[in-house]
Amino acid sequence: MIEVNVFQKILKGKVVIVGVGNTLRGDDGLGPAFVEQLQDKVDVPCINAGNALENHLGPIIRERPDTVLLVDAVHLNLDPGDARIVDPSRIVHAGLSTHDVSAGLFLDFLVEETGCTVFLLGVQPEQIELGSGISDTIEKTLGALEQEIIDALRGREYSSTDKPGSESIAAFGLQ
Repeated sequence: MIEVNVFQKILKGKVVIVGVGNTLRGDDGLGPAFVEQLQDKVDVPCINAGNALENHLGPIIRERPDTVLLVDAVHLNLDPGDARIVDPSRIVHAGLSTHDVSAGLFLDFLVEETGCTVFLLGVQPEQIELGSGISDTIEKTLGALEQEIIDALRGREYSSTDKPGSESIAAFGLQ
């Protein structure tokens, strides 16, 4: 799945998890589905941004996060269900996202306003046809990722000095 303990390394300080995607397009809705199933199991804000990430900028900024983890379907040229922590700027500028370019403006503004570090948990979708549900392959991946994130967040103590630095990004094997 994901490198052992990568979530323990990146989920530092005050964390906000944001699910992005269109729930009407099969696996593209994995981000919103993920935060919906995670929100009652973790003690961090989980925001369902749907397919309008920019409309949720205010609530995210009000949380004053140190770390934002975006969860989204991303075309990674991997097997369906494979997941990676991906440099968000690579996705926005390379056209790998299933969404539009407004995400780039969102990320730039978010970082400028909060000083947070943004990570993207990208999952290779199996299908994104209109009207289809989330595939079994993606459901299994989301279950495994959910447990990894719960385990990473469990027992950690918040410290404003416990913030990931930009110099750490290379250490996470980002794509």
